[in-house]
Amino acid sequence: MTALLWLIPIALGLGALGLATFAWALRSGQFDDLDGDAYRILGDDDDRPARAKERM
Repeated sequence: MTALLWLIPIALGLGALGLATFAWALRSGQFDDLDGDAYRILGDDDDRPARAKERM
């Protein structure tokens, strides 16, 4: 029974900490551009030559 007196406040504290961290991430703009990075990786960078073409 005494374990519950320790575990319940710890669990509530960790939940509040997680919620506060999520709220901070929302306010700081972490989730503003979800599609930008997904499409940026598909872009073709022509600035650097391909390694296979250099070896031929």
